[in-house]
Amino acid sequence: MSQKIVFMGTPEFSIPTLELLINSKYDIAAVYTQPPSKANRGQKTIPSSIEIFSKKKLLNVKTPESLNNDGEFEYFKSLKPDLVVVVAYGKIIPKKFLDLPKFGFINLHASLLPKWRGAAPIQRSIMNLDTQTGISIMKIIEKLDAGPVMHKEIIKINENVDTFTLSKVLSNLGAKSMINALQKVFNSQAVFNEQDHSKATYAKKITKQEGQINWNESANKIVAKINGLNPNPGAWFKFKGERIKIWKGIVANKEGKPGEIIDSNLTIACSEKSIKIIEIQKEGKTRQTAEKFLLGSKLKQGEIIS
Repeated sequence: MSQKIVFMGTPEFSIPTLELLINSKYDIAAVYTQPPSKANRGQKTIPSSIEIFSKKKLLNVKTPESLNNDGEFEYFKSLKPDLVVVVAYGKIIPKKFLDLPKFGFINLHASLLPKWRGAAPIQRSIMNLDTQTGISIMKIIEKLDAGPVMHKEIIKINENVDTFTLSKVLSNLGAKSMINALQKVFNSQAVFNEQDHSKATYAKKITKQEGQINWNESANKIVAKINGLNPNPGAWFKFKGERIKIWKGIVANKEGKPGEIIDSNLTIACSEKSIKIIEIQKEGKTRQTAEKFLLGSKLKQGEIIS
């Protein structure tokens, strides 16, 4: 008889783990995911990536606004899961839920815990210019991402990686690691080690305002911000009141006044070195190469941008 699992996840990052759970013949009693989000100023609701995927697989999907009510608790209890797998669910799980499954709640987190606990570990790792990251598989307790860890996988990263690319790498790595971890859990072979809480750092949620580029920072830091905020929400600057996003740039050795466009190829000076823009997007327009963008742009050599 296969073990009964409840899965909790929301973004595309969660899909590889759920897919491997299905292929591994586990009994998926239910899939919990965030409710559909509103887009275009509330005119349309968009279901999560996990909701779309789960319905295609004909799974039992639950999208509660909150778990903090008796009805949700009683329904969850009626599922009688042996274990709950959590991958970027995005909601706090009440303690009374944590006590229900025989094998508890097992979480896949996209950092090397205790570093980068919280909502945005991949983005923060890139923006911090970390040279390595990875995944951690841990038991969920009440405190955020503070539970004991049973497994880690480490990978090297460089200054050119962006969140879009790294998310795909870590989601696939984490999915394979989770399947191996569950075999150990169900065979009573898993060893959970307490984190060193004194070394904890926190990856707070990214805000749109945080994407604004400060040209008084070094080129390395600004490129890290561009990469860390790609694809969402994007790094941006303002020129004559218009917001312009930079999707890709590389560090160049040219110097100039911070914010100055110092050549005809859209290279912008920073406090240290400069950034050659590769891909850019005008507000309300599609993403373009810098070369195409410059054909109809007022951004010219000698301009100072904010």
